[in-house]
Amino acid sequence: MIDITHKPTTLREATATALVTVSQSATIAAVKEKRVPKGEVLESARVAALFGVKKTHEMIPDCHPLPIEHAECTFAVGEQEILVTMRVRTIYRTGVEVEAMHGASVAALTIYDMLKPIDKGVVITGIRLVEKKGGKSDWTDRFDVPLKAGVLVISDGVASGKKEDKAGAAIAERLAKLDVEVSQQAVVADEPDAIAARVREWSNSGLDLILTTGGTGLSPRDRTPEALAPLLDREVPGIMEVARSYGQERMPWAMMSRGIAGMIGRTLVITLPGSTRGAKETMDALFPFAMHIIKVQEHAFRHGL
Repeated sequence: MIDITHKPTTLREATATALVTVSQSATIAAVKEKRVPKGEVLESARVAALFGVKKTHEMIPDCHPLPIEHAECTFAVGEQEILVTMRVRTIYRTGVEVEAMHGASVAALTIYDMLKPIDKGVVITGIRLVEKKGGKSDWTDRFDVPLKAGVLVISDGVASGKKEDKAGAAIAERLAKLDVEVSQQAVVADEPDAIAARVREWSNSGLDLILTTGGTGLSPRDRTPEALAPLLDREVPGIMEVARSYGQERMPWAMMSRGIAGMIGRTLVITLPGSTRGAKETMDALFPFAMHIIKVQEHAFRHGL
C-alpha cells in the first residue's frame, strides 16, 4: 500500500451512487409493498452496504483499513429504477471514496440478487463517485501572484562549513512543490543578533513567508525563539501546537521543540527544527494549510483592513 504516514489527519467525506434498473413497474411495486420473496429489499441492501463499506480494505488490495465514523445508505425509488446513494465520513489520513463506491455497489448487488427471481431484466449501471472532500486540495489557497519566501538556515556547523545544509534544501524543495518562489536563502550562525537582523531585513523587503530551520531545541546555543519573539507583532501559537502534535505521533522527542510562529507585519514567520527529518515533518504538518494565513493577510490588505 502507498505510505500515508506523512499525511495529516482531517475530516474526509465521500458520496457515491449506483443505479439499478428493472424491466417492469411491477417489480418496483413489489419492492414498495414488501412482496419480494427473498425479503425486504431496501433494508437488506442498506445493511449490506454498511458491511461493504467496513470491509473495503479486505476486498481492494491497496485500500487502507481506516475508521468509519459515519456511513449512510439511502434510496430514491422511481418508476423502474432505484438510485442508491452512499455517504461515508471519517477522520483519517486518506479519503473514503472507494469505501463509498464499494458500499453503493454492494447495495446494488444485493438489490439485484433479491430481485432476479421475479425480474430477469435487472441491470446495474452507473456506479460512480459524486463528491469527495477533506483532502489537501480542499485546503489549498490560490494566489494571483506566486508567494515569495525566504529560507534561513541557523547553524554554527553549516555557517562554518563543517556541515552540509540538508534541512534548508529540503524546505526549499517542498516550497517549490507548493508553487512558492524561494527568493531568499541564507545561512547564519546561532547568534541571536544575526538571526534577528536577517529576518527583519527579509520581512521589510516584503516576503510573504519566512521559514527558519535550527536553533529551536534545548542546547545552550539554541536561541532562535528568543531572537525572533521580540520581532513578532502577533504570535500564532496554533501553528506550532499542530507541528508538535504531529511530530509527537512520530518522534517522542518532538516535545522538546521550542519553535514559535507569528506575523511580522504581513510576513508569516515559522521556526522549524534543525534536523532534516524534523523540518520535513513540520512542513508536512503545516502546509499547504498555513498558507491560508497569508491569504487572510492579502485579503485584509486589499480591503484596507
